[in-house]
Amino acid sequence: MAKTKIIFFVMDGLGDKPTNILGKKTPLEAAETPNLDWLAKEGICGLMKPVYHTALPTSEEGHLSLFGYDTEKYPVKRGFFTAMGAGIKARRGDVCLRGNFATVDKKMNVVDRRAGRIDNTQPLIDTINGMKIKGIRILVGGAGGHRVGIVMRGKGLSSHISDGDPHYSKLQKGLRKIVPLDKTKEAAFTAEVLNEFLERTHQILDSHPFNKKRKKKGLLIANYILTRGASSYIKLPSFKKRYGLKACCVAGKTLYKQIAKSIGMKLIRVKGADGSVNTNLRGKFLAVKRNLKKYDFVFLHIKATDSLAEDGNCQGKKEFIEKIDKHIKLLFPLRNILMIVTGDHSTCCSLRRHCTELIPILIYGRKKDSVVSFSEKACRKGSLGVFSQLQLMPKILTLYKK
Repeated sequence: MAKTKIIFFVMDGLGDKPTNILGKKTPLEAAETPNLDWLAKEGICGLMKPVYHTALPTSEEGHLSLFGYDTEKYPVKRGFFTAMGAGIKARRGDVCLRGNFATVDKKMNVVDRRAGRIDNTQPLIDTINGMKIKGIRILVGGAGGHRVGIVMRGKGLSSHISDGDPHYSKLQKGLRKIVPLDKTKEAAFTAEVLNEFLERTHQILDSHPFNKKRKKKGLLIANYILTRGASSYIKLPSFKKRYGLKACCVAGKTLYKQIAKSIGMKLIRVKGADGSVNTNLRGKFLAVKRNLKKYDFVFLHIKATDSLAEDGNCQGKKEFIEKIDKHIKLLFPLRNILMIVTGDHSTCCSLRRHCTELIPILIYGRKKDSVVSFSEKACRKGSLGVFSQLQLMPKILTLYKK
């Protein structure tokens, strides 16, 4: 008998709130998804509670929890994964951060958190990489688009510092200064050094020829870096050693590839897979099918459901879900497959941010319940009930071993 393989499919920010634009339905409820509905009808469904330790769920907490890693025990934040994705190898004692190139005005008000989703920023990065302040070397690497990874390297550092990125709050007057989050001298020193770095880089970036050319073209300039997700180096246990499953990852965006890589998953390259609305969906699904021969567990991540919701584009999110549904048929017929379809968190179009709504989930390949379609509302009636993301892997393993 052929060995059962696991497809673990995450649609980023899948869950949502109902919206009047879609007739008081969520994008998933409003979407025409015959293939996802078939999987739900032939499988079991439920809702997951997101795991998060701050105001709102994050992608890193969501994914690590889905894979069964308790983020209280392993408090890795966005900065660590972004630094990895930027090609900077973190060491013990380093502090890693996620940075956004942003646009600020003369009064230092944040005009755009992503500098118009700027891309090709290597000339800016080259100018600020390697700066030394008070004995601390600061390494900067590109992490795709407006994103950068930052590593502070030296003695006496702490990751217990605040975010400078206003993120989901309203863009406010002035900038958020980095402040220590505890009373240690290390946290105070780290905040002091980072604030000085940000001030120096602003002066450099504001007058950079790269930005002067953009300004002449009427484009937003990248003259500040907004930081968040300060994280210390941490070694995560291997997914294979924990579960006995040889795993790989098919993803477009750096963060999700680095989360997978940090727990030992093999990264599968797919041409044109970039995490955007125009990502190579066909290539990604075919890569999943192809790699089931070699791997026991294939993690597939698709990003744009989240990005569209953050842009407030509920119609676009609905249509993209429909596009995914058409491509998922490339995996059929599903023989000896245990397939999980869910999200890492919900992202609400009406709020334009991550939200705390429960996350729909279906598991196909072992049991059936009374649910006949895949949506937040339908999954509420599923036999899986409501459970924490951290409980998912034990449920999967129980079904896998049957």
